[in-house]
Amino acid sequence: MRSRPHSRPGPWLQLAALAAVAGGLLAVVSGTLGLGHEYVSALAAPPLVAVVVAAWIAHRQLLVPASGALTLFGLAAAVTLPGLHVALASLALAATLVSAAQCFRGTPVSSRPPFSTVLRDYVTLTKPRIMSLLLVTGAAGMFVGAEGAPPLGLFAAAMVGLGLACGGASALNHLLDRDIDRLMGKRTEKRPVAAGRVPPARALEFGLVLSALSFVLLASVVNVFAAALALVGNLFYVLVYTRWLKRTTSQNIVIGGAAGAVPPLVGYAAATGNLALPALWLFLIVFLWTPPHFWALALLLKESYAVAKVPMLPVVRGESETTRQIVIYSVVLVAFTLAVGNWFGPVYVGAAAVLGGAFLWLAWRLRRQPSRRRAGLLFHYSLLYLALLFVAAAVNPVVL
Repeated sequence: MRSRPHSRPGPWLQLAALAAVAGGLLAVVSGTLGLGHEYVSALAAPPLVAVVVAAWIAHRQLLVPASGALTLFGLAAAVTLPGLHVALASLALAATLVSAAQCFRGTPVSSRPPFSTVLRDYVTLTKPRIMSLLLVTGAAGMFVGAEGAPPLGLFAAAMVGLGLACGGASALNHLLDRDIDRLMGKRTEKRPVAAGRVPPARALEFGLVLSALSFVLLASVVNVFAAALALVGNLFYVLVYTRWLKRTTSQNIVIGGAAGAVPPLVGYAAATGNLALPALWLFLIVFLWTPPHFWALALLLKESYAVAKVPMLPVVRGESETTRQIVIYSVVLVAFTLAVGNWFGPVYVGAAAVLGGAFLWLAWRLRRQPSRRRAGLLFHYSLLYLALLFVAAAVNPVVL
């Protein structure tokens, strides 16, 4: 994935470098005026971290100034002696400026595809269909936490921040899974990184910058706790699930499902600044929903996963065991959604009963007579099921 020596970083990393400079300048100004200096300084770190990570992986010419700036930044934060603190902060800002300047030097990418193609590919990197479902669960968590409709401005900021986190994680997933995507047939082989339309270094920069912007927005406009939860979900999805679990164990989606269950926690924390049992229940609903949802898809893509040597349950344990596990998890899921109904109200309980009954019926039909058609029905219904269940949880405190 390493670019040519001294190849010029793309616009996303250039944006992060400029944001790091702006953050450093704001930190200096806030220190001079005594206006939230520690808070402003902390918000300057994420774009600089994005530059350091990109430098380590793809742009080694940036590594010395960027890592030096981050080190000096951390030393300045740790040192309280006024004179030494100012000196370290000044050196950190100077190193950040050098790093930013380096981002605009080097050989530019020669080929420039049409803007519409580039835009479509970068939107694809964010996996907008998956993001839309995650935003629904995050929004529901916010409504539940607020016990009604949250303030519009806070809600918009939380959803944009969560969307950036989801998009950043998805872009990094495209990057890490590009070898698998090339082997899994028509569904994935034409994805932007796998097909070579977006260079790996650009996907890396894009994912890192979206993740950094997410943290800055959530921490500055919503609250630091929500920002930290979004970052944890991002890192778990990229490093634990994509990089490790997906390629090593048939229980990959069971454990990795925790990443997809984080958005309700982010929404709840955005509304309240903390977590409570209702947030945990929403988290567990998504966590229990994930295995039957993805195993239904895995039944459809069993041959593709086998070719790519991804140890999904149908590949490792077979179709019969997969459908058995789908039924078990479906029963546990529906039972749990009903058991926590008192926390969410009658609108939610009614939806959980009706939607859950249909879920169990489809899972049982698939178990009795496995087929691609029935696996496809369960997979697509599961998407609708989760969205409508969380909408019901969000609507309940508004209408009652």
